[in-house]
Amino acid sequence: MDSSDVTVKAAARAQQKRRRWLRRGFGGLLLVAWIATAIYQTHKSLPPGLRVSSAWMTVPSGDVRLLIDTTTADPYGRPIVQQQIFDEMLRIVGSARGFILVDMFLFNSWRGKLTSTTGANSTPQRELSRELRDALLDARRRNPQLRILLISDPVNDAYGGAPSADFALLRRAGVDVVTTDLDRLRDSNPVYSSAWRLLGQWWGGSATEGTLPNPMDDGPDKVGIGAWGRLLNLKANHRKVLLADDGAKGLVGLIGSLNAHDGSALHSNMALAVRGPALQPLLDSETAIARFSGWTGTLPVVSVRSPSLAGPAPTASLQVQVLTEGSIRDALLERLRAARSGDEISVGMFYLSERDTVRALLAAAARGTIIRLILDPNKDAFGRQKNGIPARPLAAELTAASQGAIKIRWYRTRGEQFHTKVVMVRSGTRLWATLGSANLTRRNLDDYNLEANVAVEMPVDAPLGAEMLRWFDTLWHNRGPKGSEYTAELGTYVDSSQGSYWAYRLMEATGLSSF
Repeated sequence: MDSSDVTVKAAARAQQKRRRWLRRGFGGLLLVAWIATAIYQTHKSLPPGLRVSSAWMTVPSGDVRLLIDTTTADPYGRPIVQQQIFDEMLRIVGSARGFILVDMFLFNSWRGKLTSTTGANSTPQRELSRELRDALLDARRRNPQLRILLISDPVNDAYGGAPSADFALLRRAGVDVVTTDLDRLRDSNPVYSSAWRLLGQWWGGSATEGTLPNPMDDGPDKVGIGAWGRLLNLKANHRKVLLADDGAKGLVGLIGSLNAHDGSALHSNMALAVRGPALQPLLDSETAIARFSGWTGTLPVVSVRSPSLAGPAPTASLQVQVLTEGSIRDALLERLRAARSGDEISVGMFYLSERDTVRALLAAAARGTIIRLILDPNKDAFGRQKNGIPARPLAAELTAASQGAIKIRWYRTRGEQFHTKVVMVRSGTRLWATLGSANLTRRNLDDYNLEANVAVEMPVDAPLGAEMLRWFDTLWHNRGPKGSEYTAELGTYVDSSQGSYWAYRLMEATGLSSF
């Protein structure tokens, strides 16, 4: 071999070595960028107007009303549907004269998997999205000066893949339709979202041009890879709020767990209708969301009475507080940790998995607190069957770790969902409760999703408190109409397998989940 061959081979080896080091260096830089992005995007400052914990305000008991939607079945399987929330929503819309603000996670006619022939998906359902859309259009038609602001989650446009025809109609009628800028929020799924922020959002393919199925519906609409790319960030404006003037320059609102979504029409839900200045912090928070999402409009100023701050409450009054995002978790943990022997904790919840909440429930049970949970079995999702995570392995964990002190029953769903999100803590003669959009999960409580709850504190024998406790006891003890049964025993759905347990723990910790 002559010297020239040796020189060429040496040069080739050197070039290969340089390429290896360049690949390693590029891979290392990409890994560092991915980790740095993950850390920053999970801990960055929230946009202004979020994480609200308002001052307690004294509200006359007549200005707060409990609204309940309940779906069950008689002994022959025929549905029994009792609904209050959506009709009150329409009434508020019809009474407004100055402004209406709607912030709704799901506002669409999609019903999910259409092949189901049993359960809620085969039962006639109200077209909630059409009814609310038409009510807003009618309100604008009657009063062209009425300002309407609709804040939407991108899910309703299939993340850009299937633009909403309802929203197009509302925009043409002069309604301000704002799509929440989810990129401004923290990333709950950093493993995926960090890579998406570095690469996918710049080169993610078209959202509207493609052959992929609509991720939200079995209809004919097709979407592009960009729509699926955004969906997999698994983040949301999850609020369900309606605010308006009451026709007499006062403020009125509805905060709960109901979506204006046709596929959700038979879900069991709960909401509070509240009147007065206690809602002003929520109105401020909602307009802040619209602002950081690009809205530049204005709403009329509503004159409100000066609030009475927390203190000795007059007879026949309640204390009301607005809680959003991580403030819901803070207030909840404070109450759970303060519960003592003989106190009672009653929870009606769709999803429960957040670890601090789990630990607080177990610690309260160890102190002698009476704890009862009514959980959705997490088996139904718009015609699709789910695997019961997180509720079923969570129920096994709580039961075993508390040695049976924590009592759990399952809501008997038949294709629909027990979508309620309420926690009640009874201490002596006082009752504290919070309800709204927030499930008890990491995504809902740790400043990832946008969430809105209201908390109330009152005497146990106040009409509202008595009504809430009576509702829970009715479900727990199956005091249903026509011999119907609301809830089932723990053993009906509990899952004690280690595989399911560690799957739910991993999904909760990483954000690689839909809950």
